[in-house]
Amino acid sequence: QVQLVESGGGLVQAGGSLRLSCAASGRFFSITTMNWYRQASGKERELVATITKSGMSNYADSVKGRLTISRDNAKNTVLLQMNGLKHEETAVYYCYVSYTTRYSLIRDSWGQGTQVTGSS
Repeated sequence: QVQLVESGGGLVQAGGSLRLSCAASGRFFSITTMNWYRQASGKERELVATITKSGMSNYADSVKGRLTISRDNAKNTVLLQMNGLKHEETAVYYCYVSYTTRYSLIRDSWGQGTQVTGSS
C-alpha cells in the first residue's frame, strides 16, 4: 500500500507561483503514473497533469504553458510547479498515483489533498 503526503499549498496572489510536492512511501514494487488532480468547491474533480515513469507528461488544456509536472523516481516524489496562478484555480489539489505491487498487482492511491488559493 502506498501512502501519499502532499505539501506546498497555500495562499498566493493571482499571477503568482506555487510549487506542490507529493511524496510516496510504503510497500510497492514500482510507481508508474503520477498525477495531479484538483477539485474546486462545488465542482467535480479534474485531472490537471500526468507524468509517466519515463517522464512523459500531459496537461489539461487550461494549464498548458503555466503548470509543469515533474518527478524524481529515486525519491518517489512528484512536483507541480504552478506559475501564473489564476483565482479560478483555487481548489484542493490531490496527488494520485498508480503502482504495482511485488505480486504484479496494479493499485492506486490518493493523497489527502492540499488547498491552493489564488487571491483576486
